[in-house]
Amino acid sequence: MQDPLHSLSNWNISLSYCQWTGIACHDSYHVSKIALSGKNLSGKIPESLFHFPYMETLDISDNQLSGEIPINIFSCSSMRFLNLSNNNLTGPIPEGSIPRLQVLDLSNNMLSGEIPEEIGFFSGLEFLDLGGNVLVGGIPKSISNMTGLEFLTLASNQLVGEIPRELGFLKGLKWLYLGYNNLSGGVPMEIGKLTSLNHLDLVCNNLTGEIPPSIGNLTNLRYLYLYINKLTGPVPQSIFGLKHLISLDLSDNFLSGGIPELSIQLQKLEILHLFSNNFTGKIPNAIASLPHLQVLQLWSNNFSGEIPKKLGNQNNLTVLDLSTNNLTGKIPEGLCESGLLFKLILFSNTLEGEIPNSLGHCKRLKRIRLQNNKLSGELSRELTKLPLVYFLDLSNNNLSGTISGRTWEMPELQMLSLARNKFSGYLPESFGSEKLENLDLSDNGFGGKIPASFGNLSELMQLKLSENEISGNIPQELSSCMSLVSLNLSHNQLNGLIPSSLSKMPVLGQLDLSVNQLSGEIPRNLGQVESLVQVNVSHNRLHGHLPSTGAFLAINSSAVVGNRLCGGDATTGLPPCKGVKTPVWWLFVTCTLVFLAILVLFSFLVVYVRQRRDLELEVKRVENCQLEFFDSKTSREIKVDDVLLSMRDENVISRGRRGVSYKGTCARSNMQFFIKEICETSSGLTGSELGKLRHPNIIKLIATCRLKKSGFFVYEYVEGKKLSEVAPGMSWERRGKMGLGIAKALRYLHRHGLPGGGLGSELSPEKIIVDGRDEPRLRPITTVCTDTKRFISSAYVAPEAIKTKDITEKSDIYGFGLILIELLTGKSPADEEFGAYGSVVEWARYCYSDCHLDTWVDPMVRGHVSNNQNQIVEAMNLALHSTAGDPMARPCARDVVKTLECVTRPSSCVFRP
Repeated sequence: MQDPLHSLSNWNISLSYCQWTGIACHDSYHVSKIALSGKNLSGKIPESLFHFPYMETLDISDNQLSGEIPINIFSCSSMRFLNLSNNNLTGPIPEGSIPRLQVLDLSNNMLSGEIPEEIGFFSGLEFLDLGGNVLVGGIPKSISNMTGLEFLTLASNQLVGEIPRELGFLKGLKWLYLGYNNLSGGVPMEIGKLTSLNHLDLVCNNLTGEIPPSIGNLTNLRYLYLYINKLTGPVPQSIFGLKHLISLDLSDNFLSGGIPELSIQLQKLEILHLFSNNFTGKIPNAIASLPHLQVLQLWSNNFSGEIPKKLGNQNNLTVLDLSTNNLTGKIPEGLCESGLLFKLILFSNTLEGEIPNSLGHCKRLKRIRLQNNKLSGELSRELTKLPLVYFLDLSNNNLSGTISGRTWEMPELQMLSLARNKFSGYLPESFGSEKLENLDLSDNGFGGKIPASFGNLSELMQLKLSENEISGNIPQELSSCMSLVSLNLSHNQLNGLIPSSLSKMPVLGQLDLSVNQLSGEIPRNLGQVESLVQVNVSHNRLHGHLPSTGAFLAINSSAVVGNRLCGGDATTGLPPCKGVKTPVWWLFVTCTLVFLAILVLFSFLVVYVRQRRDLELEVKRVENCQLEFFDSKTSREIKVDDVLLSMRDENVISRGRRGVSYKGTCARSNMQFFIKEICETSSGLTGSELGKLRHPNIIKLIATCRLKKSGFFVYEYVEGKKLSEVAPGMSWERRGKMGLGIAKALRYLHRHGLPGGGLGSELSPEKIIVDGRDEPRLRPITTVCTDTKRFISSAYVAPEAIKTKDITEKSDIYGFGLILIELLTGKSPADEEFGAYGSVVEWARYCYSDCHLDTWVDPMVRGHVSNNQNQIVEAMNLALHSTAGDPMARPCARDVVKTLECVTRPSSCVFRP
């Protein structure tokens, strides 16, 4: 085994082996315990570990051990505790048994094959965890022989078939976790015999039929999870008699019927998830009386009637989601009686009446979604002063009154939608937030002018003021909203010119100014920014030439109709602009331009000749450099001549803003290498120090060719493809592996004080190579011979790095988070489809919070969702933390690796979406 952290440095003959790290003895001679968990050991497990006749404990979990488990694993008859979990072990589980063994943990490896039938011979087992592997076949019935078993986890494998009825013999079982497999058939009635059970988890399988009433016999049960199956029928009334239940999750099934008032017996219940089923009837008043209820999610059912009036009065509600039902009546006044409510989701019902004034005193509220109801009345002043609310959607109701003439104090507000209501009056100068990203006030009766102060919303990505009665000019100040992606001012009474400053907005993608009274010509440079792909200026009073910029080159006729415009191609439906007699002065101008063009061409030729000469000088300069090797093998192969001869046009791999890269070949052995010109390292590391970097996910630097202030780095040549090219065809398991490999490389580089992903700039899938062993590889280049800082403009760059022009460890984590989002969703940060959300991060944040997983996970991996839902959800959670707006809120690379290891080997970490 390899010991890179030197954890076993005192394993030498100067000490008694009973004093070695991780070793304990019965006396001064007999080894009784080997505990080497979390030492980063790698290599194979030696068979000699199982030769100690008196050893009772062997724990080598949480390492990087690989290969198959030795076949003599069960040869030590004195063993009581055996833990090989959280490694990279492969192959089958060896046959055999140790009757006295009490704990066997092989979880979170890559073990394959079937669970041996001989597993039943471990008659003394109390704890068995085989989860987080790739085991196939059925659950052997012989497990029922382990009558002393208290903890059984077979989750996150590929097991099939029915759950054996024989499990009912395990009378002492307290924890049963069979989730995230492909088990079929029904939930066996015999599970009702496990009267000691306090945790039952059968989630994410293909279980069918009704929930057996015998589960009501599990009087000690505290956690019941049956979500994401295909269960049908009503919930047995016996379940509502489980008085110790803390969490009940039956969501994402096909359950029907009503929820009885018997639920009043669940006096200890804290979490109730019944969403995404076919439940009908009223929400029972009994639920409102459960004293410890914190989370109630009943969304996407067919519940009707009113929300229980006492809901929130007698319990500690923090999350309430009753959206997408058929609920009527008013929103109860006491929902936030406890003062703990932070998420209120009631959209897509038929609720009416006013928004309760009491919500304005709910200071912990963060997310409010009441859209698509029939709510009426005015907004209370208190509701516009909630200090933590970041998402407020009241759209598509019958709300009225004015929203100006008051002080909005919502400092955390990011998304505000009051669209499709009956509001009137002027627009307020401010909403009390500098973080506003999405503002939708469309389809109301707002009048007056657009406040110039809207130009101060530096984070604004979408502004919709369409279908109102707004008049006056479009304020020039709007062009100060440099993050604005979508601007819709259509169907108003705006007049005056289109501000030419709109053409300078760097990320503007959609612009709709249609159905107004705008006049004059369209600014000639409008549309010159590549981001602008959709423009509508129809039904105004515009005249003159259609601009020849990108956004107008193939614009549809419906987007320019109703004006007095001319020009464009046939798709515009506009008449050609009438020609005029060419004046003499125009001939003079034309001749002058031709002369200048000839002069520019001549200048270009001069520059080209100089560049060729400089290139020749550069090649000569290389001859004077001295190669310094960091690898003894390559020092015998590569010479200066090999580097020199490789720097030819036919060997160019890439030619970009950061210089030229070459593929080199050694004349003596055909050994291939990679050459990159460098200047000085931004981290202060010398070539010698960089040459010491050794990591399986980092491309090895094998030599430098150093000059006074620059030189060349020579790397091992890695045959492979860019991550951006191969990711679309990857399974979820491979994508998780890619994310973990990149995170490990970042952790290693950050330990050496080398941010920038080891790339000297932003981290992106374009700069990560997937090699022949299916491992992601990063290349450690710090600074190349151009001004790196001015090029920080990629879609993968953290917001603060764009402003400061500096790549830090925290901005690395942001780039990693974007890559993880792309691996999970298939959506690139550079995609132009996020419209209302402004960025892929906000889109992902919204989807994670409010959408079913199937709506945002990449279609290429949806077939893996049922087996990997918790891992995928937890990975998205990590990605969103990594892309937090506040750099200090992002995790460090060490914690990212720890979380991803847990995600990719999930059995030891019980996640809940």
